Amino acid sequence: MKRVIVESPYAGEVKINEIYGAFAMHDCLVNYNEAPYASHLLYTRKYVLRDNISSERELGVKAGFEWRSPAEKTVFYVDLFMSKGMVQGLKDCKAKGLSYEVRRLPSSLWKRFLDAMENEGVEVIRAKRKGK
Repeated sequence: MKRVIVESPYAGEVKINEIYGAFAMHDCLVNYNEAPYASHLLYTRKYVLRDNISSERELGVKAGFEWRSPAEKTVFYVDLFMSKGMVQGLKDCKAKGLSYEVRRLPSSLWKRFLDAMENEGVEVIRAKRKGK
């Protein structure tokens, strides 16, 4: 398995973005045979770091960037949008000359993502994905 860093939105609609991030990790595991790491989904867990406190958020970003070197590439999941943190991550990859890839969930996983949001009680508008 290749080690990959997963970049997906977090801030804003946190519940939606956490569900989306989980499906991005699933895509890496099942469809690409990769070992994904998503610091934004780990460091924002209760009692780890508080994303709404800028010093703690920056600490989490810095710690997440430390994992880029042992990873073989960073994958950016962009179905929803590119967040400020994702843009910052892309700039970091480019500045360090590290491998990256831009991805979207396959249609079957996108449908499962929408179904999961409904099952979690998140109001969903079944609209087309960004860029589709």
